[in-house]
Amino acid sequence: MQIINNKKDLWPKGWGQKTSIMGVINLTPDSFSDGGELDSSKKVLDQVNLFLRNGVDIIDLGAQSTRPGAEEVGSNIEIKRLIPYLKLIKSEYPDVLISIDTFNSEVAYEALLNGANWINDVTGGRRDMNILDVVSKFNCPFVITHSRGNSKNMNELSNYENVLSDVKYSLNNLINNALEKNISKKNIIVDPGIGFSKDLIQNLEILRNLDEFKKWNLPILVGASRKRFIGEILNEKNPKDRDIGTLAISCLCSQFNVDIVRVHNVKLNYQILKVADRIYREK
Repeated sequence: MQIINNKKDLWPKGWGQKTSIMGVINLTPDSFSDGGELDSSKKVLDQVNLFLRNGVDIIDLGAQSTRPGAEEVGSNIEIKRLIPYLKLIKSEYPDVLISIDTFNSEVAYEALLNGANWINDVTGGRRDMNILDVVSKFNCPFVITHSRGNSKNMNELSNYENVLSDVKYSLNNLINNALEKNISKKNIIVDPGIGFSKDLIQNLEILRNLDEFKKWNLPILVGASRKRFIGEILNEKNPKDRDIGTLAISCLCSQFNVDIVRVHNVKLNYQILKVADRIYREK
């Protein structure tokens, strides 16, 4: 039996007419860019407030780091980290759209029960197929991301015969898995997985060919913010010094009519997309 999500509008204002912004809030001690920074209720609420004032469309909460080398903490710890802050945010900002960055079905279920609106799975259901049943029951948007392996070995899994063809083939299988579990096509968002089991050249190849991912007529999300390949191009080791490179990719996404970008610095991306969307997306 399908559970009807009780929030009337699960999509950001202007969805499909602009490049929407997903702002990252990591509730982890070990995320690559800002791990351990948001370690109190006040800091989390202040960050949400800052994002909302600066134009965020949806907030992506994560309690399990997916950076290369990260340890998996398991569903119980992930839930303990996540649910209190999710409840707090929803109590203070009941209308904010919340996405949960998880590949664990138990976490997805508890989060959706407690007010979350989207599930953003960096494995697209590959790691825990039960998450597809959860998404189907709650009738919620679901981000299907291309990746290989896990945080421990994904950097060793970047050998492709043809990165575009291989990534599209894998995503097609993940989409079909979701559809077979009665996830509505209108709820599926595709993420080509920038930085996941891909090297610098492969990431650039995907970014140059974002149109290739439109064949399913599904929304596209790009999450390149502050990632290592940007640091390699700019020679910037500190992820927080990679915002300029991130902005270049956000402009590109506007040009390709990408539906959503997942970013750490909401204000800068909002400002640059305000201009880029006027150039590329206004008729």
